[in-house]
Amino acid sequence: MTSVIELEQLSVTFGKRPILKSLSGALGGRAIGLLGPNGAGKTTLIHTLLGFYAPTSGTARILGQDITSDAKRVRSMIGYMPESDSFIAKMSCVQFVRLMAELSGVPAHQALERAHEALFYVGLGEARYRPIDSYSLGMKQLAKLAQAIVHGPKLIILDEPTNGLDPPTRSRMISLIRQIRDSGRARILLSSHLLRDVEECCDEILVLKDGHIAASCDLEKERKANRKFIELEMRGGNRAAFAEAVGRLGCEYALTGERRMKLIMQEGVEIGDLYRLALEYAVQIRRLNFKRDSLEDIFLKAMENGAPAANGPSAPLTNGRTNDGGL
Repeated sequence: MTSVIELEQLSVTFGKRPILKSLSGALGGRAIGLLGPNGAGKTTLIHTLLGFYAPTSGTARILGQDITSDAKRVRSMIGYMPESDSFIAKMSCVQFVRLMAELSGVPAHQALERAHEALFYVGLGEARYRPIDSYSLGMKQLAKLAQAIVHGPKLIILDEPTNGLDPPTRSRMISLIRQIRDSGRARILLSSHLLRDVEECCDEILVLKDGHIAASCDLEKERKANRKFIELEMRGGNRAAFAEAVGRLGCEYALTGERRMKLIMQEGVEIGDLYRLALEYAVQIRRLNFKRDSLEDIFLKAMENGAPAANGPSAPLTNGRTNDGGL
């Protein structure tokens, strides 16, 4: 997997106060979630990647380009949707997005066409000639997304893209982010306080705490791995013989009481195989649960463990919370 963002002992200090503390690691997901409590350093990291702040020490690379020595090239590859509104009063939306396209390096004769395309894509085509200051909050968020994608960036940084949105507009925003992710045309770095947004859109996360990396996790691998861990509740039949038969399939298992069993599914073993054996030994499977750590579990565990040593990200964190399948 090609690294989208590489951090190499990246540190940023304001005055005598360290904000980012020797961050190291590589992120290569299609959509990367940036999480952390207020004051963790998320905004500082984003602004440093964008070139607004110079690293005090260390560096970072975006798609192989150094943010310090290749700053101009880096900025040309990035689209940025800021959390705060940064519009020009009385300007129509299409004029604003066209201006942002030109500032991002799109030739003037192409910028207007690109602006129209971007606004139709986000759903503002019918309102593109209206002044932006007449827009609702949701429309302003969509306009910010349009200006972030208008120049065809390779990395799109989204800072709180669903902040304050009503449910239908939030759903539209999440759908657009996922479309961009799945298209493969651009990678995404999504910073949000809403774990649900990150879980719906991202396949990798970076959790910051007090300027350190508290956790780094490939969510896709976690989701696939978590399908292997099963908890069963059984009734009737020859439960001991059933358990032994499960073992003969190659599954590791442990009986936790007369009616409960935990097992690890092996490659090639399906849920249907368990039900087939249950029928053979007259065992009723009353409940079947997949164990998985939610993003909330991972985040809270990272906060509980505190900031790790400054030499890089911690290993993926789990605490074994069970997701009740209720089968």
